[in-house]
Amino acid sequence: MTDQLSQIPDSRVGDRLAVRGLAFHAHHGVLDFERRDGQEFLVDLVLDLDTRPAARSDDLQDTVDYGTLVDEVRSAVENDPVDLIETLAQRIADTCLRHAEVAAVEVTVHKPHAPIQATFDDVALTINRSR
Repeated sequence: MTDQLSQIPDSRVGDRLAVRGLAFHAHHGVLDFERRDGQEFLVDLVLDLDTRPAARSDDLQDTVDYGTLVDEVRSAVENDPVDLIETLAQRIADTCLRHAEVAAVEVTVHKPHAPIQATFDDVALTINRSR
């Protein structure tokens, strides 16, 4: 089976690593009170990468260390407030794509306490970025 996997071209590998429900308190938003008080943002990440090298070696060096990645995403979310979740989502995608192993990423930013005058469950933006 290992020989068959190693013969599949990298572009056809459909491996995905998901980290969902990351919660951060940050000060993004257009309105003054959003910047002043901050609010909770939730982030979901789905990384497209080839996990075969790590599967063969059983070595963390051969894959994305998702603990380190989460720390980097935390910094991207919690620092340098921006107005729009579009800007924030792009910043997070750029952070993920700095890891050479990541071919593409899907980022969803949830803003469950957005200042909307209606009853709602969530406001979320999903973007897909690749190399």
